Amino acid sequence: MPSYDLIIIGAGALGTFHAYHAAKAGKRVLLLEKDQYPIGATVRNFGQVVPSGLAGRWFEHGRRSLEIYRDIQQETDLTVRQNGTVYLASDADEWTLANELHDRYQRIGYTSELLTKAQCLNRYPSLKPDYVMGGIFFPQEMSVEPEQMIHRLIAFVQQKYGVHYRPGSVVIDVQANAGGAAVTLSNRQQFQAAQVLICSGHEVRLLFPDVLAEADLVVSKLQMLLAEPVAGLNLPGNILTGLTIRRYEAFQECPSYAGMHYPDRLAELKKWGIHILFKQAVDGSIIVGDSHEYAEATQAEDLGYYTQDFINELMLAEAKRIVAFPLLIRKTWAGFYSQTKAEIFEHDIDTTIRIVTGIGGKGMSSGAGYAEESIRQWLVDM
Repeated sequence: MPSYDLIIIGAGALGTFHAYHAAKAGKRVLLLEKDQYPIGATVRNFGQVVPSGLAGRWFEHGRRSLEIYRDIQQETDLTVRQNGTVYLASDADEWTLANELHDRYQRIGYTSELLTKAQCLNRYPSLKPDYVMGGIFFPQEMSVEPEQMIHRLIAFVQQKYGVHYRPGSVVIDVQANAGGAAVTLSNRQQFQAAQVLICSGHEVRLLFPDVLAEADLVVSKLQMLLAEPVAGLNLPGNILTGLTIRRYEAFQECPSYAGMHYPDRLAELKKWGIHILFKQAVDGSIIVGDSHEYAEATQAEDLGYYTQDFINELMLAEAKRIVAFPLLIRKTWAGFYSQTKAEIFEHDIDTTIRIVTGIGGKGMSSGAGYAEESIRQWLVDM
């Protein structure tokens, strides 16, 4: 039976960054993925690395993640582009929060720049003047191409650090034994490891379903749109808007957040968890989104496998209030991720088997830094 120091189940961003940090620390690592390539939340998102919107330890993990992305990008092309993040305030309440967040980040040395309305329109001439009151810009933040990044990261950890990667490997059983734990695949092939880490995303039924049923996990369904390229359009960086200011945790910690007014016209958007973001891909197409619907993880089927046209229409209508370029939709899709009220679900089945899931929408922004700390702490027991 092949033996490893660490077997990681799930090759999304969270699992693969754990593999990177463990292998970099000298561990012999096997990375298993049930599909032929990752198809979950890691590839169904904006590809925005935006620590500025996070709070608490997740901001710190995000800040460290920027450094990790930058370091790897110097060795191999992960599609990382350091072109910054802007949050566009559309009214006085949102502008107040932008100013308060700027003040906080100045105190802790995280670079941000307040932009006047004129500066926003000069930097992003495709914005509609009636929408913008001002903005807050974070020059160090990054974009990646989500459908490419994970494949390049997996290739990098294989080539540079000798991680063994097996896609199309469905794990049906993990059992502790005298040597650590044994992992059994659906074809009955087995592998042995001193430690096993399960990073299975919103999948809660294949392994340890009883544990995950009690984990208070919720699955979020997001709808997203891809618009056709527009000749001559240059939309640099991550473009986040007033609804994002109203939604993200970092702004919720600002002094004025509790007193914010919510205009009646935003009620339907709030009901469906809609906030509008834009990111232009390297081919010129524009990702627009997103929405949020929720269900208990054990009842994720209730969210449906389809996208709802009226939600897409709500997002498009709001997007057209913000930008002047045409939005001709090429395709739509739904993404799914798990989250928990405890910020992340970390559970030791025993001393050799650990489950980490429920990171929510923070994986691309903070997963690299979180995985580094997770492996560093766990290596004490390895």
